Amino acid sequence: MIRAFIAIEIDPKTIPKISEAIAQLKLRVPEMRWISPTNLHLTLKFLGDIDEAKVDPIAQALQHHLHPFPRFIINAKGLGVFPDVKRPRVLWVGLEGSPLVALASIVETTLEPLGFVPEKRGFKPHLTIGRWRDSDKPSAKFGTELGTWKEHEFGASEVRNIILFQSMLKPEGAVHRPLKQIALSDAQPLD
Repeated sequence: MIRAFIAIEIDPKTIPKISEAIAQLKLRVPEMRWISPTNLHLTLKFLGDIDEAKVDPIAQALQHHLHPFPRFIINAKGLGVFPDVKRPRVLWVGLEGSPLVALASIVETTLEPLGFVPEKRGFKPHLTIGRWRDSDKPSAKFGTELGTWKEHEFGASEVRNIILFQSMLKPEGAVHRPLKQIALSDAQPLD
């Protein structure tokens, strides 16, 4: 059994800009557990523990259903929290790109016949950059701090493929290993 998920990687030129924001926020939000910039990705579908024998069938089904989904551009913009500022659990960088919701929907419908239950929550494209521990909450000034990052531009990424990853949990944090890449079409990119 392996722990797996399907995701989009972010352009390496965007990562340092997000890392810079994390470095600034670390000083103001000390209670946060920060995600390593090397692990930043947009999760399209968390699969959980799967039999390793399912890797090829999953990749083949995605390849079949995503052809000819064209490449497209996404923009990393702004910071936000889940579920809300009064009871934040997750700090994220927003992602904009109109084809993202359609892509996530295709992934969901493709995997349902393979035994993966569709996500009940609506798809909200984001990169998780930090999590609050259960007992820690941000200071009262955090909402104001968050507002200063609302329109911050971190950079664009071309979505050329989706990746089936294995996630290995280690004491120092998760390590992600790509198992399969499913290329999107060279057709005219969507904006």
